[in-house]
Amino acid sequence: MLQSKREAAFEKSVKNKFNIFNSMFLNLPYRKDNDIGILIPLLYKQCKQELESGTHPKEILDSFFSNYAGIQQEHDKIDFMFRVIQYVERQVVLYDSIEDAAFPELKELGNYLSVRDFFQLVDSKKNWGSISEKLSTFSARIVFTAHPTQFYTPSVLDIINNLRKLIEKNEINEIDMTLQQLGLTSLINSKKPTPLEEAGNIIYFLRNVYYHAVGDLYGYIKESTGNKNFHNPDIIKLGFWPGGDRDGNPFVTAAITMNVAHELRMTLMKCYYQDVKDLQLKLTFRAVEEPLDFLREKLYRSMFNPNAAIAWEDIIQPLIEIRGMLETKYHGLYLKDLNKLIDKVNIFRIHFATLDIRQDNSIHRNTVEAILKHEGVILSTLDEIGHDKLTNLLLHGNITAEPDHYEDELVKDTILNIAQLKTIQAINGEEGCNRYIISNSVDIFSVLFVYGLFRWCGWNDLKISFDIVPLFETMEGMQSSEATMKMLFSLPEYLEHLTQRDKKQTIMLGFSDGTKDGGYLKANWSIFKTKEVLSGVCEEQAIKAIFFDGRGGPPARGGGKTHRFYAAQSQKIANHEIQLTIQGQTITSTYATKEKFMHNCEQLLAAGLSNSFSNGMHDISDESRQLLEEMADLSFQKYNDLKMHEKFIPYLENKSTLRYYDKANIGSRPARRGNKAKLELTDLRAISFVGSWSQLKQNVPGYFGTGTAIRFLVDNGKLEDLKKLFSEVAFFKALILNSMMSLSKCNFDLTSYIQKDPEYSDFWKILYDEYKLSVEMLLLISGYSELMEEEPISKESIRIREKIALPLLVIQQYALQTISEGSENKEAYEKLVTRSLYGNINASRNSA
Repeated sequence: MLQSKREAAFEKSVKNKFNIFNSMFLNLPYRKDNDIGILIPLLYKQCKQELESGTHPKEILDSFFSNYAGIQQEHDKIDFMFRVIQYVERQVVLYDSIEDAAFPELKELGNYLSVRDFFQLVDSKKNWGSISEKLSTFSARIVFTAHPTQFYTPSVLDIINNLRKLIEKNEINEIDMTLQQLGLTSLINSKKPTPLEEAGNIIYFLRNVYYHAVGDLYGYIKESTGNKNFHNPDIIKLGFWPGGDRDGNPFVTAAITMNVAHELRMTLMKCYYQDVKDLQLKLTFRAVEEPLDFLREKLYRSMFNPNAAIAWEDIIQPLIEIRGMLETKYHGLYLKDLNKLIDKVNIFRIHFATLDIRQDNSIHRNTVEAILKHEGVILSTLDEIGHDKLTNLLLHGNITAEPDHYEDELVKDTILNIAQLKTIQAINGEEGCNRYIISNSVDIFSVLFVYGLFRWCGWNDLKISFDIVPLFETMEGMQSSEATMKMLFSLPEYLEHLTQRDKKQTIMLGFSDGTKDGGYLKANWSIFKTKEVLSGVCEEQAIKAIFFDGRGGPPARGGGKTHRFYAAQSQKIANHEIQLTIQGQTITSTYATKEKFMHNCEQLLAAGLSNSFSNGMHDISDESRQLLEEMADLSFQKYNDLKMHEKFIPYLENKSTLRYYDKANIGSRPARRGNKAKLELTDLRAISFVGSWSQLKQNVPGYFGTGTAIRFLVDNGKLEDLKKLFSEVAFFKALILNSMMSLSKCNFDLTSYIQKDPEYSDFWKILYDEYKLSVEMLLLISGYSELMEEEPISKESIRIREKIALPLLVIQQYALQTISEGSENKEAYEKLVTRSLYGNINASRNSA
């Protein structure tokens, strides 16, 4: 009954409203074009019908130009396609705003486990002691990254936010004006953003959404516990990568990192200032006027001057004193408002979000090598000294690294940045910057290089107040992670460091590169097992294992319905905190409004907390593990054969949008590592890799190998075992449901013309056959009659978004085909391809 009500609400509040407002939008005059909006529905109909009948994108558009648009000249065709793309981009924004406006209503009709429901469930079982203890320490850390699939400027974000509010109120005239404003406002950057500008785009959300949302969510949690003394301001923590993540981004320098740290702090002071100003309108009592005025003045000075940093104690102490006055002199009037600000100050302190530092292991190795060469310890490479000597130098070597001693800019900046981290902690507090993440960690030196560099860069006589976080993101890294951590824990010096860090070891696992390396099933199962193993390794040393998941938007990068995975962890996996990255357009699609942020954070918290009290409900039997292992190995074999195919990289280079990601003004970071003449898979960023498959509507990383693996097991009499696995093992079901989402977004009709390509036809058929087999097998083991059968709202949302984007995708393929044929207007068609990336990324909402 609830589900049918939810579907009816979606029909009324999303689908019908979009049809109404879209018709308004398509009839608006857009610059000199009065007919482009009228032609778009015809274009969609033509694209859909002709693709299904096997017609190629180039034939479809050439026919449309002649029969509907009356366009003959090539430059007019190109101009028309650009205008269609601009319209589609704005249709996507309109649909996003309508879905966001309907979210509160749809959420109320959803079957979600809220924090309050969870507390009531626990209360009925009379085990408040254990839940109280868990609540006092548990947390979810949401880490926002700068990965280049989030590119709306603050002005466009303001339009989206305004449009959402107007749609909620059905303000037709204002909606009409805002749609006109949208039509005339550029949605994309005129040039690549700098890392500082990328940080500013995410700080926009911190100031306008998360500051209020986290405060309200914390208040809701406190109220739900029924305990007025509840105090765990860390239950929701925010992390921040823009300006700190320098992995593969040469534009993130020590100066950028410092500037972003300042910007985070000063933006928070603006938020505090506004709250204090609002309080002053209510707390008009003589005794509190002076301390409020004094605090407001100090906050004002710190809002704009990086050198006027204010200490946390100087903010919280006056507020606590004012609270005492309200309680004793003024009948507790407006005490709730004051307590809300005090809670925010306890949560955000003076840093707003923790600025993480990330760099690739190879850079640290090169830096250590350069320093030891300068010190005369080695002549050329680290290979000249043995394991024990190198370990001793990193743990005990009396070395001072000065940036001016080195010519290599990356070496200089690495030293400079590590040295300045003390300054950032001094002005933003330790929580402002206290995690150093090492990409591509493979062995003990991945961690020890960083430990040694901290010692050599000015931290020698000080406690290293940083968590050193290895990131295991390849099959090799995960396979060696157990040995790596055991060797680390065998070092007394490192154990002493962990003792100073509250006996916690944060370990990051990368879903994106893991999937790129091992395929969907193999990567996810390997990460699950790695978490179990490393939890045991840490437990043996009485160390708390904290797992930090590097998740992207789509299922292929660990995205999709992530709370399902946290609710499905086995009892062998440490469950002290939930930590995950939120990347790209997932920020706007899942956490863009206060309601969405609170809902999705609540889902993560409820999933993690409920898992702690599941009493082994999600443990996986030995028989099920054996089946999962066999399936993972079979799927990896199929995926690995694809990776090794001679056309794998050429197909991506010549038939996808891969090479155009660098041309788009989406993000500051290059789309590939290094600058080798011949592209290798290891050079590819997971975003451009997964994104290219998404633009092709083939989504290979989200399912490839799954169909083959299941077919093999079915042929060997294990169908009933697989059905039981799907129905009883929550982890496996979450994997399959996410894979269904990837398959639902595929459209091989779009590229069926490649079947006739003499070079790539066989490769395309391999992809298409596995797609068809995966759909067949997933339906077989789930018992569904269609993909995403349990999620009709999400399925319908995907269908509408794919409908909006279809003309754009056909234009993209038209341009790619024309380029491959050697057009004289190659530059113009390349711009078409590049521009088409934006709308499809946003339409998919979790495409990369």
